Amino acid sequence: MGAATSGAVWGSCRYCGTAVAPGAPACGLCGAEGPVPAAAFRSAPVAVRRRIRLFNWFRAILIVGIAIALAWALIDAVASGPPNVADPLTTTGFYAVPSGSVPILVGEVTGGDYIVGNFTSVTPYEAAVTVSVYNSTTWDNLVTNGSGSPVWSTPSEGSGRIIFTAQVTETYTFVLTNDYPVSSHITVKVYVATEYESNVGDDGFG
Repeated sequence: MGAATSGAVWGSCRYCGTAVAPGAPACGLCGAEGPVPAAAFRSAPVAVRRRIRLFNWFRAILIVGIAIALAWALIDAVASGPPNVADPLTTTGFYAVPSGSVPILVGEVTGGDYIVGNFTSVTPYEAAVTVSVYNSTTWDNLVTNGSGSPVWSTPSEGSGRIIFTAQVTETYTFVLTNDYPVSSHITVKVYVATEYESNVGDDGFG
């Protein structure tokens, strides 16, 4: 069997150009009969030779293209690092706040990290609002019996900065308060932009 194999000659399918094993009566891919032996390629009809060359070129280009795509994907993955996951405390948006308080952001902040941003009352323009931050305990007290006090808040004003630093790792709720009396039935539209900032110098391990 070894001697027969060493002297065997592969051929090409006259239809799709796929390599055909020695002695095979038909192409294993498309089933076309009468493969062209390598030794008989030059004497094969021009159309057959052209078709075989075309398919071989196509396969070579496809293989090179796949190799380049895989290499590019690998390089891009290494260069970009792990995927960025959106943080619920990094956001921008408009909030309609009726008379009273409305929670706008909820998320965990690591001790030493901080949330920075700004807010502006759009309608009515510069209407006084307050941004307050509650930890899980004070927020539960506020929701349950209305007596929870914020751990941080801004002055009542039409626009201002948000700079909140978490003393401990905790889930915090950011609340917008419309300072108009409830009887006014005035809804204030507020633009808020915030960003979670990691304090690398104070990561809790120093």
